[in-house]
Amino acid sequence: MAVTDEAIEKIKGMIVSGALRPGDRLPKESELAAELGLSRNSLREAVRALSLIRILDVRQGDGTYVTSLDPQLLLEALSFVVDFHRDDTVLEFLAVRRILEPAATAQACARISDATLDALAAQLDALGPEPSVEELVACDLEFHRGIVQASGNSVLCSLLDGLSGPTTRARVWRGLTQEDAVSRTLHEHRAILGALRDRDAEAARSWATVHVASVEQWLRSTL
Repeated sequence: MAVTDEAIEKIKGMIVSGALRPGDRLPKESELAAELGLSRNSLREAVRALSLIRILDVRQGDGTYVTSLDPQLLLEALSFVVDFHRDDTVLEFLAVRRILEPAATAQACARISDATLDALAAQLDALGPEPSVEELVACDLEFHRGIVQASGNSVLCSLLDGLSGPTTRARVWRGLTQEDAVSRTLHEHRAILGALRDRDAEAARSWATVHVASVEQWLRSTL
């Protein structure tokens, strides 16, 4: 194991064991290095790496603290990583969305407010029957984000937010090249919204599955 990796594991061990808790300030660099049996250089590199993935917060002139360790904060790193996806992995991202998004949509059924449903409906109405592909895809992102947020699961919300980016180009491409893609997407959005209004979790799950799977199937046949 590389020295820096060992240092990361030791700091991680302190957090997992409870020796360091969310919001705690780390001991001085010299003290922590001696306590963990590390060189100050390897400790410094470990702190830098852990700050990049939002586990530690380095405050200039104040010290280094454990962050809140909130799932949404930690999963921000996922958004950074998926930005480096290759085109040939888009199908894999869509497959993961097909697993997670229907579950989140079904979960939102019992929690989503009438005000949120009205806002989503107004968003769809504002698009009109023939929006541009770019307008539709932008609305699609906001539409699903609003539903997933209503599920009340911050981890699901962060995961799906991170996964939506790599599939955006595929959705635009589909909208530009598949004849009925825009009208089909609008129909599926209305169907999801109707199921949510009816508080029908299984219908909401089914329509969300159809919605993601239709993009996945189109892309698979195109590639």
